[in-house]
Amino acid sequence: MNKILCSSGAILGKANHNDYKLLGQFAKELTCDGFELMIGRSWYSQLDEMIETVKSFGLCIPVIHANKMLGEYLCGMTRTFENGAFQEYFMTDEEEQELFDRGTELYKLNLKAAKELQAEKMVLHLWNGVPSDRRLDNNIKRFGAWKKLADETGVDLMVENVICNVNDPLSNMNRVADAYADAHFVYDTKMAEFHGQTLKLFEEPNLRLLREGRIKHLHVNDYGGGYKDWSNMAVLPIGRGHVDFDAFFSGIFAYGYDGDFTVETTALAADGTIDFAMLNECFERIRGYVR
Repeated sequence: MNKILCSSGAILGKANHNDYKLLGQFAKELTCDGFELMIGRSWYSQLDEMIETVKSFGLCIPVIHANKMLGEYLCGMTRTFENGAFQEYFMTDEEEQELFDRGTELYKLNLKAAKELQAEKMVLHLWNGVPSDRRLDNNIKRFGAWKKLADETGVDLMVENVICNVNDPLSNMNRVADAYADAHFVYDTKMAEFHGQTLKLFEEPNLRLLREGRIKHLHVNDYGGGYKDWSNMAVLPIGRGHVDFDAFFSGIFAYGYDGDFTVETTALAADGTIDFAMLNECFERIRGYVR
C-alpha cells in the first residue's frame, strides 16, 4: 500500500528552531501515514537524544532525508567570500580527501539515524549548493563509497533530482544510473518542474528509470515559477502551481510505480504557526490519485 508521508521540513524550521521535540505534538494534527525525517545540522551534536526522543513518539518513519549539504563534501571544491563576492576554490588532492573524509563522518551520522529509527530508505542530494553539479564526475565517483555503507546498513540510498546550475537533473540521474547498475532515485515534481522536466520522465532515455524500477520514492510538490526561475523557488501545495499532476500520476502508475509519496510544502509561517489544513488537503489530493 502506498504511504503518504509528511516531510519534517514542512513543519520544522527556523521559526521553531527546527526543534524535533515538536514532531510528536504536530503529528497529532496531521492525517498523513508517516513522516520523512529531514536531518538538521544542529542535530548532529545531540543525535542520540534526537533518536530516542523521536522513537518515543511511535511514529512511522520509513524515509530519512539526509542533511542537504552532504553532497558538497563530494565535489572537491568550496567557496570563500572575498572582496564582497563568493570565490570558487578548487582543492588539492589531499584537501579533497580531507573534505570527503569529514563528509563521510557526517554521512555516517545520518545513516545511524536511519538505522536506529528503522527507516528503509534515505534521500541524498548528490549535488547541492553553489558547487551544485559543477564537478559531477567527482560526486558520482565518491557516491559508490557512501552507497556501500548504506547497503551494509540495510538502507536504500536514493539520489534526488535536485535543481542544478550546470546540467539538468534527469541527465545527471542517467549518468548515475550508467555508473551504478543498482542505483536508486527519488523524483521531486517541484525540482523537475523548475527545469521543465516533470513529464520528460516519460520520454526516452529517461523512461528507463521507471521501466527498470529505479525510482523508489516521490516528492509531490507544486511549482509556480518559470524555467530555472531562481527568484521564485517556493515549494507550493498541490494545485497552486502549474505541475500537471493528472498526467504525472497517470504516467507513474502506468509504469508500475508502487512506492510512497512525501509532501514537502512549507507549512511553517514566520511567526511559528503551521497550516495543518493545507498539508492535510495535500495528503487527500494524493490519496485521490492513488485510489
